[in-house]
Amino acid sequence: MTNVLPDATKNALLDSAVAGGLLTTPFLSLHTAFPPSTGNEVTGGSPAYARKSLTWSAASAGSKAMSGTLVFDVPASTTVRAIATYDASTAGTQKAWSPAGASARVSINVPDTTAVTANLIYSEAHGLVAGNSVLFWDDFNSGLPNGLVEDTEYFVIATGLTTDAFSVSTTLGGSAFDITGIGVGTCQKFTPEVFAGQGTYTASTFSVALPG
Repeated sequence: MTNVLPDATKNALLDSAVAGGLLTTPFLSLHTAFPPSTGNEVTGGSPAYARKSLTWSAASAGSKAMSGTLVFDVPASTTVRAIATYDASTAGTQKAWSPAGASARVSINVPDTTAVTANLIYSEAHGLVAGNSVLFWDDFNSGLPNGLVEDTEYFVIATGLTTDAFSVSTTLGGSAFDITGIGVGTCQKFTPEVFAGQGTYTASTFSVALPG
């Protein structure tokens, strides 16, 4: 029998910071690739990039969100693709991460060989448009459609795009990615921010949630 934690319990756990030190001395960081790591963290610039200390609002509905906004200095020729939390201002241990400008995850399905042949991914009222950046997640532990992998940026393309279906490419405006087998999972739209010159990145939303 699997017990489901009520939101009140999740909120208490998050607020007491018992989730493996997740909320201890937190710092927010910016990253150029997936999965985010100290190896692809933003560096350099003038003013120079640095992690920012963040504070949390009280947990609600099983989730705990950052309070206020944080503004980062970002050097030229940088694309911010992910944000993460660490337990130190430099190095340290990563505790959580999210794609930059992330939307909620939506269920996806490649249900049969017809969809496989057409490289079509089905998701009811997905709201995606051509050019959107997306990630795929094996949230159901049932296996993503064969070929698709986590921690990889894909681009929605115009080919096959309808209200309830879409195709993706590994390049912006490229040809459809070859899906080789059925599968299910979730899809998450995110918004990379490209800096041609020195600029600032504003982080206004970041949250952690407990499942179950």
